[in-house]
Amino acid sequence: MAVTLTNWAGNTAFRAQDVHHPTSLDELQRLVAAGSRVRALGSGHSFNDVADTTGDLVVLDRMPDTVEIDSAAAKVRVPARMTYARLAPLVHEAGFALANLASLPHISVAGSVATGTHGSGDAVPSLAAAVSSLDLVTADGSVLTLSRGDADFPGAVVALGALGIVTSVTLDLVPAFEVRQYVREGLSVDALADFDEIMAGGYSVSLFTDWRDTRVWLKRTEELTSPDWYGTTPADGPRHPLPGMPAESCTVQLGVPGPWYERLPHFRHDAEPSGAGDELQSELIVPREHAVKALRELYAIGDRIRPVLHISEVRSIAADDLWLSPFHGRDSVGIHFTWVRDVAGVLPVLKLVEETLAPFEPRPHWGKLFTRWPACPDRFRSLARRLDPQGKFANDFTRILLGE
Repeated sequence: MAVTLTNWAGNTAFRAQDVHHPTSLDELQRLVAAGSRVRALGSGHSFNDVADTTGDLVVLDRMPDTVEIDSAAAKVRVPARMTYARLAPLVHEAGFALANLASLPHISVAGSVATGTHGSGDAVPSLAAAVSSLDLVTADGSVLTLSRGDADFPGAVVALGALGIVTSVTLDLVPAFEVRQYVREGLSVDALADFDEIMAGGYSVSLFTDWRDTRVWLKRTEELTSPDWYGTTPADGPRHPLPGMPAESCTVQLGVPGPWYERLPHFRHDAEPSGAGDELQSELIVPREHAVKALRELYAIGDRIRPVLHISEVRSIAADDLWLSPFHGRDSVGIHFTWVRDVAGVLPVLKLVEETLAPFEPRPHWGKLFTRWPACPDRFRSLARRLDPQGKFANDFTRILLGE
């Protein structure tokens, strides 16, 4: 019997014939071995059909949720379905931190990793780069463990669910640290001349803009003492990324120091973000050396973007070596668009943005809306065909990517 299930934003309805909630690894293995089409669904925070299937959809929300912290190795083994909002306080209590977090901590670890989700920071790579090993149930129901250093590992971390059902990941940890968060207003377009210095001004830096007015969310491990930092003024109270929205769901600002997990995300781990789901999202990632030129081109078409835009966010991400990562082999800048929830109105503008950025070698965030597909690395295509020769984990999304 068909089910009605949608993603977080409500713009994608899953077509699965059945939704399963296994309670043990053995049960999951049997489900996968018996199924002809199988996909896993995490927190549903993707804005396209990357997690969709016409067969069996597997949700791991009833699987064991034990977190195993190895203090000596500075690593944590995490159930795939756990959210960063639940994980981060446990890690902090043990004296550790994750090097970075996404803007929204309510997303699942495995789903975030599989789609190349990231935070911001010149020296910090994506969330997937913290993975040192993972376990996945492959097409025949067996469990495969891959670790950093294994030949297939760089292809299995950001893998879009195309290789199997990930059941756990092991993440690198760093010592716990404190962060101060500042919001600075009135950054001028002329300040793009100082883009590298601005983005290096904190542990994590985000620019929020409607392609006319720009603000900086500055997350630092030390106090900010410059009163006119790059010509900006300090916000006189807490701010939401969307101007005019209430800030109660946002993490503490105004330079008050606090634990890393209560400052690195924009939204509190213990509250739902304001306006959750009433939006669409896209993100295009360009090489760091092209960032300023790309941003100037977008400011030039801002009048055409604004009618369907809530806000854009600009972040920096360090390079990694993961085959399908949008940051593979290059330090990058992510240009994110939070759109109004109007697919028909957004798509022509998204295509304009993609056309404008085309000269700058953009790559899409795999979990968001895009219309231009990047080339699939041959080695990933070979890996997918070797681990899943019958296409059990394939769907429309991965078939386009793999050229099938």
